[in-house]
Amino acid sequence: MRLATALSVAVLAASGVGHAVMTGLDSGIERVDPFRDMKNRPAAGNGLNILLAGTDGRDTITDEQRQAYRLGGKPCHCTDTLMLLHLSADRSRVSVVSLPRDSYAMMPAHTDRTTGEEHRPHPVKLNAAYAEGGPQLTVRTVEKMTEVKIDHYVEVDFTSFMETVDAVGGVEICTVRPLKDSYTGLDLAPGSHRLDGGQALQYVRSRHLDGTGDLSRMQRQQRFLAALTAEITDSGVLLNPVRFREVTRTVLGSLRADSGFTTERMLDLGKAMRDFTPASAEFTSVPVLEKGRQVPKIGTTLVWEPKAARRIFGALREDRPLAAHRTAGRKATVVDVPPEQIRVQVENGTPHQGLGAKVDRQLRATGFGTSGEAVDADDRNTARTTVLYDPRWDRSARTVAAAFPGARLKAVPGQGGTLRVVVGADFTEVARVRGEEPPEGRTEAVRGDEVTCP
Repeated sequence: MRLATALSVAVLAASGVGHAVMTGLDSGIERVDPFRDMKNRPAAGNGLNILLAGTDGRDTITDEQRQAYRLGGKPCHCTDTLMLLHLSADRSRVSVVSLPRDSYAMMPAHTDRTTGEEHRPHPVKLNAAYAEGGPQLTVRTVEKMTEVKIDHYVEVDFTSFMETVDAVGGVEICTVRPLKDSYTGLDLAPGSHRLDGGQALQYVRSRHLDGTGDLSRMQRQQRFLAALTAEITDSGVLLNPVRFREVTRTVLGSLRADSGFTTERMLDLGKAMRDFTPASAEFTSVPVLEKGRQVPKIGTTLVWEPKAARRIFGALREDRPLAAHRTAGRKATVVDVPPEQIRVQVENGTPHQGLGAKVDRQLRATGFGTSGEAVDADDRNTARTTVLYDPRWDRSARTVAAAFPGARLKAVPGQGGTLRVVVGADFTEVARVRGEEPPEGRTEAVRGDEVTCP
């Protein structure tokens, strides 16, 4: 996530400037060689693939920052975040796939970079590849797991991330529920917040907000990256050469990258992505089949769902969108309770035959659980759509009401967990809603403009 932030700023900023402004900035990038002596690599596909690695390095963190943002403890010198970014051949779309850090992985045979010990192939958590073999082993492991050829490698650490966010003036994030994590110090009330670098680091690092750990954290990271893209494209940074140079010097001074990822390369990419917006980006995470596979001496790992993973990485190799988006220009309303957790009975409160069945179908398409059999309401002359609910399910009722803008909420004590929707004459269509996190087990890509603040 930290790396994706820095990379986004650098590449998008390059779309608004020329060679003269970029001159001299290349020297700020620390170089690594992640492709040295690599053999039997996947075939090259269309488009460009960049492996984004955010490490837990914190050597330059101040004591004040350690205390404020809960950054104590020793780093594991491993990857805190891994994302595979694919830029389409026509430069009209970027696909970002989050790779869970605790993914079960089979490490290729290699020499440990610290001890010099020769290792045979063995199981590990994915983030351990960096600790054992640095960028080169990380690239080898990811290529073996995904069969996607990596064209460039870029890496940043904690300090780099905070400095980058501060350089662009912070990033606006919205949440529909409280976010509080005692491990990182994150404490956000529902609503909109402009996060500075330290707060942003808390937001993208938090893993203890609920029971999903790293899985929900990846969704917040993607939401942050989309918000960052919106900040860069809307803030005027690209149009101000002086501010651009200041921001980009900060960003590039924090990167480690392969020798081929030069400022000239970024400038060319930036020009090709001149009209890039949050809607040009799509995000997903590798779906997980098994959350708790125990591996001796390794601990609990996450096992990828093989068919879904093959679909995702096949799309990257073939330069296709990750998934068909469920909307065409309609932005989903983010709700507290996901529609997949709600059961609804539809009642037709109008004289129009078939309207109840139509609404039932639209609700199911949006993700709600429905009875599949709409019934006629007692009153067939209902003017305003009404959501009837048991007060114990008031949060679910608000989700249903969001799917029917302007609907009336009516509490019915003792009704039970199934909500009733009496469709009125004011109905036009079911509005799309979604929870803050995708439903467990679903493979879904979302556009950047679907996850930014309204």
